[in-house]
Amino acid sequence: MTPFSVLDLAPIPAGTDASQAFRNTVDLAQHAERWGYQRYWLAEHHNMPGIASAATAVVIGHVAGATQ
Repeated sequence: MTPFSVLDLAPIPAGTDASQAFRNTVDLAQHAERWGYQRYWLAEHHNMPGIASAATAVVIGHVAGATQ
């Protein structure tokens, strides 16, 4: 079987905020883990209003605390 990974930008959906984006990111990471994805990647982008992953070290710690 080919190993698959997930790449997440932690997008901020319209009408929400960064905290919702982080909750969505944790939810996606937990699902990816259950579904057998090999890796979960967080992309780092700065100065983009619709993206909450400017400080990936912080987001990685948040996701790691909620996954195996």
